[in-house]
Amino acid sequence: MTVSFSSLGLSDRIVTQLEGMGITEPTNIQEQAIPYLLAGKDVVGQSQTGTGKTAAFALPMIERIDWQRPVIQALVLTPTRELAMQVSAAMKTFLGGNERRSPILTVYGGQAIDLQIRRLESGVSAVVGTPGRVIDLINRGHLRLGQVEWLVLDEADEMLSMGFIDDIELILSKLPTERQTAFFSATMAPPIRSLVNRFLKNPVTVTVDQVKAAPSKIKQQVYFIPRGWTKAQALQPILELEQPESAIIFVRTRKAAAELTNQLQSAGHSADEYHGDLTQTQRERLLARFRGDKVRWIVATDIAARGLDVDHLSHVINYDLPDSVENYIHRIGRTGRAGKEGVAISLIHSLDRRKLQAIERRVKQSLAVCQIPTRSQVEAAHVDKIQAKVQEALSGERVASFLPIIAKMAEEYDIHTVAAAALQLVYDQTRPAWLDMEEPQNRGGGDYDRGDRGDRGDRNDRGDRGNGGYRSRGGGGGGGGGERRGGSGATGKPVLREGGGGGGRYDRRDSAPRNESSRYERDSRGGSADGGRGGYRSEERV
Repeated sequence: MTVSFSSLGLSDRIVTQLEGMGITEPTNIQEQAIPYLLAGKDVVGQSQTGTGKTAAFALPMIERIDWQRPVIQALVLTPTRELAMQVSAAMKTFLGGNERRSPILTVYGGQAIDLQIRRLESGVSAVVGTPGRVIDLINRGHLRLGQVEWLVLDEADEMLSMGFIDDIELILSKLPTERQTAFFSATMAPPIRSLVNRFLKNPVTVTVDQVKAAPSKIKQQVYFIPRGWTKAQALQPILELEQPESAIIFVRTRKAAAELTNQLQSAGHSADEYHGDLTQTQRERLLARFRGDKVRWIVATDIAARGLDVDHLSHVINYDLPDSVENYIHRIGRTGRAGKEGVAISLIHSLDRRKLQAIERRVKQSLAVCQIPTRSQVEAAHVDKIQAKVQEALSGERVASFLPIIAKMAEEYDIHTVAAAALQLVYDQTRPAWLDMEEPQNRGGGDYDRGDRGDRGDRNDRGDRGNGGYRSRGGGGGGGGGERRGGSGATGKPVLREGGGGGGRYDRRDSAPRNESSRYERDSRGGSADGGRGGYRSEERV
């Protein structure tokens, strides 16, 4: 029996919002966790990144919070600013409404703290953030947690490996005891289990097994989108060079399917859209055309593509990456069937790095990073294609009917010139129209270092911030630098300063840096009794 979001207890409004995003069936972790969270229970979810756990906690939270109240009712803690941005973006999408007036605020180091303070003072209902910046805002008196009803700790094992457990304990101690709490972690190390025992009330534990690896006959490739490019601009040269015989191009929404299909058709490609707005008759007709090779490429959402079961698929293209690793494997499993080789191509934005890392961990291989084809490569491939068609025509019978025309023209022109002119006409008529458009600057894309979130490296070795190729600055941890202050006496643990005098900073004077992601330096501004900022500054890579 197929489980739906409605059967889990979510409202019609949320279900409709999810359907508009092309999401109709819950993943394993969502199926297990959502009912417990809707019932008000504390939950411990043991689940890998990429299993859909963001929706598992975000959807019940959205149902139970009063989003009209401009006080903080929910706090979500993540180990990195990149994950904070992803979780916040997903929550805003699930909630719907005006993005600019969203009651969800993301806080992390590297962004001007004054902007975050202004948003807090104007009133928000939920905060998603990294521990360092959350503590800083608490110390300054702007992040008030007295009415928090929900706490989510996402990727607790990452918090542990990055040395944030003391920070988490400190934040948890400042929250109301009457609240609902959810912890999500890929593993349950003793320090995390200790936190669960101390801060959660009779939690329900849900566990998700890892999905099977992707089929071995699928060639998996990724293309990083250069800064300043759109996905459509990156996809066009890839398609020109790959020339898929038959492909499904996966997008997130019906609107995206319609827009991309229109762009591909305008470029002269055989493509059509397949999504939830089509009637059953329209779907069956399109599927028949696809199987009959009358349509080469289908642009589809996940929900609609469940009805696309074909054996001859040469390519699967992830125009938008799915939210879970299971969906990724299900998508690409549509190619490489019946002993044939298939190709799976994924377009990757910089914010998709964590998803890519989760996919690579699950399929147990590093996906091949390819550079977006240049204009000259595309043009050369186009010429090769024309040459192949000419060679095919030379072996046909119809070519004889044109020989008298060639003989007559040869009386006036060199025969090679006549052939060249004919090829020029074919080239000009078949040349992709988008090649006449100005190519975006800053190609980059191939020079991308995935890095390793566990070994973040020295600050000076994290790549060039200027123009050129893509280079990950320390892997999935992101960059930036929220200010933190040191000093906690003999224990070396972080403390919250309350009241005046200290400027409400985060102190760790007597503790050594717990990981390579913090670089401590003496603050030359000194400290004084009137709110000075003495101690150490840490540039927090969250």
